[in-house]
Amino acid sequence: MPNLTRILAGVLIAVALVLGLFAWTLSRRPAPVAVTPATHASFPVVVATRTLTAGKAITLDDLRVQSLPINPNGAFTEPVQLAGRVPNAEIGAESPVLESQLSSGLAERIEPGERALAVRVDEGNAVGNRLRPGNFVDVFFTLKRDGGSMGNGGEIDRTQARLLMSKVRVLAFGNATASGDSAGDPNGMIRTAVLAVPVADVDRLTLAESAGRLIFALRNPKDAEVIDQSVLPAYPGVLKTAVHAGAAEPLQDSTRAAAGVALDTLSGSANGGNAGAASRLPPLPRMPPTRVAGNTNSTKSGIEVIRGGRAETVAW
Repeated sequence: MPNLTRILAGVLIAVALVLGLFAWTLSRRPAPVAVTPATHASFPVVVATRTLTAGKAITLDDLRVQSLPINPNGAFTEPVQLAGRVPNAEIGAESPVLESQLSSGLAERIEPGERALAVRVDEGNAVGNRLRPGNFVDVFFTLKRDGGSMGNGGEIDRTQARLLMSKVRVLAFGNATASGDSAGDPNGMIRTAVLAVPVADVDRLTLAESAGRLIFALRNPKDAEVIDQSVLPAYPGVLKTAVHAGAAEPLQDSTRAAAGVALDTLSGSANGGNAGAASRLPPLPRMPPTRVAGNTNSTKSGIEVIRGGRAETVAW
């Protein structure tokens, strides 16, 4: 009986060892991983429903939202974000519309009928360099009499200072733009200001800058007073424009700009409306007559010509 007990105990110990070894083997196996079906990510992207022409504003009918497996850089998620934007180049149908394909920068802040024009500035004519993008200014200009009378080929009969344009919007000043790209030139040397100028006034502004000096006067944006062009004489163009029979509408601004403006017209010297004012001006002082005297002190033959207070010797 004791031998049977010992045998049974040995069998139990062996079974326990086998079960322990089996449990250790199971613990060494990796846990089963649940298999899930593969899923593909998708992104809502605005694409063109038809070919978008360069330079033509985009409408909501030109766009739709489509799910794509990729999300391109600069893509849009809502068509309303693109309404009114203008492509720089043609965009094909079913293609995503990206920010890099659209017009941006100063061009987006210019209203129809305006042009962005850069003019030279310095601290003395730009409110001490205190102009900022988004400000409105009145543009004055000064012209100096060229020293000759109108009869001697001069274009300016008298020195003058006048208001040229009123309530002109500043698009950029130095390196600063309305988008806040920069607070200005770090060394304070601001050379140019970019103005939003009506296309019909570009001629006058460029001519006034080249022939005289521009001065910018800062104004309150709530001030609505502007130049009343109806009381001023019309500027005759450098080029004549053909008048069609029955055409009662005024010329387009681009046509007026193409006709141009001359300096004597801009200064009012060739304007009939200023003839009366010019005739009321005091007459210019008459220059003393030219006197010719013999040059007796020179070893070379010649004559001495005296004009006013200046004398010169002319070889004889």
